[in-house]
Amino acid sequence: MLQTIVHYGCHILIPLVVALIWYKTNWKLAFLIMFSGMWIDLDHLLANPIFNPNRCSINFHPLHSYYAMAVYFMLLLPKKTRLIGLGLVIHIVSDLVDCSFM
Repeated sequence: MLQTIVHYGCHILIPLVVALIWYKTNWKLAFLIMFSGMWIDLDHLLANPIFNPNRCSINFHPLHSYYAMAVYFMLLLPKKTRLIGLGLVIHIVSDLVDCSFM
């Protein structure tokens, strides 16, 4: 239960805190863009079973691979893609926290 709360708490609270601190004037839009990083979980649909609470997503699913992570970090560099990159990197960090419980 604690693992689930921490995992999804990280997925929601970290983008919210980042938006509130660094994007004060447009925090709602910044939060929504970063939170949209959750879409990379669609790659879970390729796995069998789709959900396994004892499986670490990191380097198991295609959009959670080390190659994908390299792209996510590169998205942090241009200002135009920074929020998307932040959302994706925060998502990966949240999944790493989840994996640390295993």
